[in-house]
Amino acid sequence: MFSYLIRRILYAVPILLGVMVLTFFLFFVVQKPETMARNVLGKRATPQTIAEYLHKRGYDKPRFINREPGQPFYDSIFFTQLQKLATFDLGVSDVTGRDLKTVFKEGAIPSLLLTLPAFFVGFIMAVGLALYLVFVRETRLDAAGALVSIALMSVPPMIYIIFGQAVIALTFNYFPAFGFELSGLTTLKFLLLPVSLIVVMGLGSDVRLYRAIFLEEIGQDYVRTAQAKGVSSTRLLLVHVLKNGMIALITLVVAHLPLLVMGSLLIENFFGIPGLGNLLVSAIQTSDFATVRASVYLGSILYLIGLAATDVCYALVDPRIRLS
Repeated sequence: MFSYLIRRILYAVPILLGVMVLTFFLFFVVQKPETMARNVLGKRATPQTIAEYLHKRGYDKPRFINREPGQPFYDSIFFTQLQKLATFDLGVSDVTGRDLKTVFKEGAIPSLLLTLPAFFVGFIMAVGLALYLVFVRETRLDAAGALVSIALMSVPPMIYIIFGQAVIALTFNYFPAFGFELSGLTTLKFLLLPVSLIVVMGLGSDVRLYRAIFLEEIGQDYVRTAQAKGVSSTRLLLVHVLKNGMIALITLVVAHLPLLVMGSLLIENFFGIPGLGNLLVSAIQTSDFATVRASVYLGSILYLIGLAATDVCYALVDPRIRLS
């Protein structure tokens, strides 16, 4: 397994490099650094102010290769940014000037408080409902469950957010419609509504997908053998079908790892939760390249970790799988 993990790390290097090249191209080739500086400083910024802004952040250097006499070729914006990321130096925000390590640490707490409960509650509910629909398959309850799942999938996320804020929060005044406060149990009242909305938004598609996985498993020969031996339906679903369907579930679940850490963009933005998702939206709106670059870099690393963790979980769940 150790040699396998080493190979996965080596494979990750060109992937991360490609992500960084694409991000750099969007910010420094598609648009000029002067345009980015003008978006941050405002339309009334003088050429001298813009020049000082670019020089302070090293954006006045050549983009890819430095061809100036007496200067090393790697003294450019691209190689400078790449060197910082290689040493996990996230730098400072182009807009606020704050250290990005501190910013990401502060934003990770609200994001995890939002996404982790939503993930676990949503997963347990989706698996439980999917198993129940398989238990009552080809009945009216199964048809009703499929209809409700499709209805939940058909509603745009913005409708859920508007309904939650306008009806549940403002009309009935059950929960705050906006804001966040990290203060013990008081935090719960700011999280209950957005967590519930995240669960409901993903419940329909997850139930449909998990139901399809379990239906495929229940048609296998080992299930018929267990039924012939007199195994109860409950034990058949919970022990045999669920266990053997874990391979597909792991693939789907581990893919959510970057989203858990990086937060939910829409929910955080509309509910004013100062998480990493809200941070990324604000960085894009204000042309904060340093923050966007760091967010994309960390998200890519988390995604690659998720892929490696998926393979490891495969080997743990199914002894027939060997990592080599």
